[in-house]
Amino acid sequence: MLLKFFKRRVSLSLIAIGLCFIGLEAKAQLPTIVAQGNENELELNNLLLAGKKYVEQQDYTQALKSYQKAATLDQQNPEIFSGIGYVQTLRKNYRAAATAYQTAIALSPENPKLYYALGFSLGNIGKNIEAAQAYEKALELEPDNLQNYLGLGIVLLREEKYTEALEVYDRILQLEPSNEEANIIIPRILIEQERYPEAIAYLQTAIKQKPQVVDLQLQLAKALFKEGDIDQSIQTLTLAKQIDSQNYLIYLQMGDILYQQGKLDQAFLEYQQASNLRLNLLEAIEGMGKIYLAKQDYSRAIVDFRRLTEIAPNYPYPYHQLGIALQARNRYDEASAAFNQAFKLYQSQGNTKQADNIETLIKQLNR
Repeated sequence: MLLKFFKRRVSLSLIAIGLCFIGLEAKAQLPTIVAQGNENELELNNLLLAGKKYVEQQDYTQALKSYQKAATLDQQNPEIFSGIGYVQTLRKNYRAAATAYQTAIALSPENPKLYYALGFSLGNIGKNIEAAQAYEKALELEPDNLQNYLGLGIVLLREEKYTEALEVYDRILQLEPSNEEANIIIPRILIEQERYPEAIAYLQTAIKQKPQVVDLQLQLAKALFKEGDIDQSIQTLTLAKQIDSQNYLIYLQMGDILYQQGKLDQAFLEYQQASNLRLNLLEAIEGMGKIYLAKQDYSRAIVDFRRLTEIAPNYPYPYHQLGIALQARNRYDEASAAFNQAFKLYQSQGNTKQADNIETLIKQLNR
C-alpha cells in the first residue's frame, strides 16, 4: 500500500498534469466561405465573414450569434457546427461545444479533427470515458497524430486507468522519443503502480539526459523513498535544491520525508521554506500544523489549522485537527463546532471511516 500522503501527492500530480495538458487547444477550423449565388448564400457568406471577424476580435458572443444564424441557413454544413463548437470552446462552454461537435460529426463522420475536438470538450466536463472513445475514433482515422494520443492519455489518467495510459505514452515516445509530457508522465504512472525499481531505472536514465529537469529529480526521490532508500532520496532532493533553490515542491517533499522519519524540527524548516516560496500553500501549512500538534504547541496549531479552514473551507482535515487542538486547550464549544464541520464534510465526500472517527470524538467531547 502507498503511504497516504504520497499517494495523494502523486495522484494530485497526475491530475495536475492532466489539467495542464488538456489545455491543448481544441483545433477546429472556422467555416469556409461558400460560393456566392442566391440571396441565402450571400447572407450565409456575410455571416461567416462576420463570425470570423468577431473571433479575431475575441468577441465570442457575437461570433456565436453569427454562426448560429448561419446554421439556420445551412443545416447540412459540418464546418458551421464545428465553428460553433470552436467558439463555445473559446467561451469555455464545453458542454455546448460537445453538442455542436456531435452534430458536426453526424454530418462528417470521417473527419478525425472533429473527434479530437469532441474528446477535448468531453474531457473538460469530466466525461472521460466518452472522451477516450472520441480520441480512439480520431486515432482510427488518423493513427499517427500525436495530439490524439496526448488527449487519450490525459483522460485515461483521470480515470486512473494507468496500464492503458502507459501503453498510450509508450506509443507517444515511439512517435516522438523526445516528447516531454510522456517522459514526465511515464515514471509517475510507474510510481502510482508501485513499480518502484522500474521507475528508478527510468528516471536515472532520463536524468542523465536532462539533469536540469527538477521534476525528474522529485520523482526519483519519491521512488527511492518508497523503496526504503531514505538517504539516497534526501540526497536527490538536496541536489534538486542546487538546481532550483526557489522550487517550493522540493522543500515540501523533503518536509514530508523528514516528518515520516520523525525529524520534526528539520521537517518544520522545510515546510516553512515551502510556505515562504508559495503563499498559502495548503500542504506546507498542514505540515507545520501537524508538527505543532505533535509537539503539543496547541496555540500555534490552532492558528495554522484555522488558517487552513479559510484557505480550503471544503477540506475536512483542517477542521478535524483544529478540533483536536481546541479540545487540548479546553475550548470545548469551539472544538465541538470544528468537529461537527469536519463530520459534515467527511460525510458529504463519502469518507465514512473518518466520519465515524469524528462522531466518536464528538461523543467523547460531550460526556
